[in-house]
Amino acid sequence: MLMHFIDLHAQRARIESEVDNAIQKVLQHGMYVMGPEVRAFEAQLAEFSNTKIALGCANGTEALALPLMAWGLKPGDAVFCPSFTFCATAEIVPWLGAEPVFVDVKRETYNMDADHLVACIEAVITEGRLTPKVIIAVDLFGQSADYPKMREIADKYGMKLIADSAQGYGTTLNGKHPGEWADVVTTSFFPAKPLGCYGDGGAVLTNDEQLAELMDSVRVHGKVTASDLKGVEFEHDPKYFNMRIGMNSRLDTIQAAILIEKLNIFADEIELRNKVADRYAEGLKDHVLAVPQVMDGVVSTWAQYVIEHENRDGLQAHLRANDVPTAVYYPVPMHVNGAYEKYKAGAGNLTVTDTIRDTVLALPMHPYLSEEDQDKVIEAIRSFNG
Repeated sequence: MLMHFIDLHAQRARIESEVDNAIQKVLQHGMYVMGPEVRAFEAQLAEFSNTKIALGCANGTEALALPLMAWGLKPGDAVFCPSFTFCATAEIVPWLGAEPVFVDVKRETYNMDADHLVACIEAVITEGRLTPKVIIAVDLFGQSADYPKMREIADKYGMKLIADSAQGYGTTLNGKHPGEWADVVTTSFFPAKPLGCYGDGGAVLTNDEQLAELMDSVRVHGKVTASDLKGVEFEHDPKYFNMRIGMNSRLDTIQAAILIEKLNIFADEIELRNKVADRYAEGLKDHVLAVPQVMDGVVSTWAQYVIEHENRDGLQAHLRANDVPTAVYYPVPMHVNGAYEKYKAGAGNLTVTDTIRDTVLALPMHPYLSEEDQDKVIEAIRSFNG
């Protein structure tokens, strides 16, 4: 039997009846868009991460767009984000005519380097062409960014802070979720994510009720809000009263029903992922260039387990020959990637990013990875002589 890079079938087997029943209930009541399961899931999601409000949306990319649109991001604004990330982090910025500014990452955690972020902000201010508006920190591979430091920087320069937790929903720093510091937390429920549905889905989470009201409006075609209607008489159905430019970004009811069942076992799955990660680290620490390092006080959700090797491509070929699936995240960082090459770093070179793109390699990782399969991965890596 072939080894799975991410085994969704194992999780499916664990909660098959619960998921099937949840889907059947949606089919019976027929409220497929913004049905009761959406509201129930939003409440449970917010409770899980100790956040006041969660709003489901269509995917993780649009989750990032919602707060930027609510804040009125516009041409001439700068959004600071790491180059070493999936393209969605920066993709939404040019949608609104603003510009992404790429920041380097720390070698130890692959998350945004606070010192380089400050240098980038100062460089943009000195140039005077753009106005620093938003920081998007990414919880890459499941590990929380240094949000106390990011909050300090955001406050110093009068900027907003987004936690892009597409890979890291559930991660904590000193027992606190990113929403403790970020203005908005965004996440993705793409099937391969630690908390994933059976299609596309996403969410935004915030403690700012006014911002939540605006994002709720934007996700449904700029619909009228309760605040908009104060002192206004409107004789027709207010659903046709659109107060701002929005989009259609709603979480399907069936996906919300599935996610409720997955959230019920999510805490346990995070523990299982950490056991797999600990076992990998013990078996590989003396046989690769680097195993993942977790910042003090952080609990990672381990969306990926990424090692480094001097001969990454040779090792990947060797593992392929031994029926071990792997992946490279990310071989083409944003600042050298097609449509984004014109958006450069805000200060100097992205030294770490340009180095690790050639050394990183992701190994099979999921909560149900057997010790037998994990031993196969470890032994295959140890046997590589390239």
